[in-house]
Amino acid sequence: MGNAFPLYETVLILTTGFGVTFLSLPIVITKMRELNIVGRDAHKTDHPIIPEMGGIAILVGLVVSSILVSILFPEKLSLVLSFLSTVLIAGLIGAYDDLKPLNAKVKPILTAFAGFPILLMGTYTPSIVFPFIGATRLTMVYPLLLPIVMAVTSNAVNMMDPFNGVMGGSTSIITLTLLLSALILGKTDGVILSMALLGVLLAFYYYNKYPSKVFSGDVGSLGVGTAIGAIAVLGHLEVVAMVAFMPQIMNAFYGLSSIGHLYERREVARPTRLMEDGRMMARTDSGAPITLARFILARGPLRENQASLVFMVLSIIAGCLALITASLMLVST
Repeated sequence: MGNAFPLYETVLILTTGFGVTFLSLPIVITKMRELNIVGRDAHKTDHPIIPEMGGIAILVGLVVSSILVSILFPEKLSLVLSFLSTVLIAGLIGAYDDLKPLNAKVKPILTAFAGFPILLMGTYTPSIVFPFIGATRLTMVYPLLLPIVMAVTSNAVNMMDPFNGVMGGSTSIITLTLLLSALILGKTDGVILSMALLGVLLAFYYYNKYPSKVFSGDVGSLGVGTAIGAIAVLGHLEVVAMVAFMPQIMNAFYGLSSIGHLYERREVARPTRLMEDGRMMARTDSGAPITLARFILARGPLRENQASLVFMVLSIIAGCLALITASLMLVST
C-alpha cells in the first residue's frame, strides 16, 4: 500500500482538514452568536449559552480535505464526489432541521435519500465481507440497504450527543477505527476517506470537548453520521463499522424501544437531571427515554466530564472489538 498511498499525502490530507476546521470554527462561533443561533447547556449549574451549528465548520473542513484528495488522487474523483455529495445532502437536511425543526418521522426518510449519489454513481461494491464466512454477494439487496444505512448512521449519531464532547469524541474514535481497519485490510479508499474526516473531527472535538465552546447542531451530527456510513460503504468496511457503532446503535435501540416510536429529543423529558452540586443523575420517571446516558448514571451521580469519559471508554472498547473483527476478516479472505 506504500506506493499507492504515500505518507506525505496521508499527513497532508489529515492536517489540511484539521487546519481548515480549526480556523473556521471561531468564525462560525462568532457568527452564530450574532445570529442568536444558540442553545442552553443544560448540564451546568449556570446554564451557559453556547453557539449551535458548529457542524458548518465540519462541512467546510470536509469539503476542503475532500477536494485535496481528488487533487492528490485524481483517479478517485468519482469516489470523492459521491462521498461529498452524500455528506452535503445530509448536512443540508441537518441545517434545515436546526433552523426549522423537522418531524421525527420525516428526518430518517430524508437522510435515507442522502445515499442516492453513491447509488447513482455506482461507487459501491454490492458485497459484504464477514469474518470466517468471507464475501457475500448482495447484488439485488445491497442497493436497497444502502439508503437505510445512511438513515441509521446519521440519526444514531444525532441521538447520541448527550454531553459535551461525546459527539466529536466518539465519532473521532469510530473514524480512527475505520482508518486502522482499512490499513489492516488494505482498503485504500477507506484509508483516504477516513483521513479526510478524522482531521476535521479532531479539530471539532477541541472546541466541543468539556466545557464546550460550540455545539455541532444537526448539521454536524447528521453530516458526520452520514460520512461514517459512506466510508463504511465506499471503503468496504460495513461489518467493522457496525461493530464500532455499537454504542450508538444500542443508544438508539434503547431509546426507541422505551418510547415506542420515533421521537425528537425536544419532544420527551431529558433522561438525566442536574443536581444542585453540579452532578447529574438518571431520571426515574417513565416519560424519559432509556438511553446510554441514563444507564451510565443509574449507578450513581456523575459530573458531566466524568460521564463523557465513560462514553469515550465505551467507544474505545467498541473500536477494539471492531479492529479484532477486521483482523478476523483478513484471515477469512
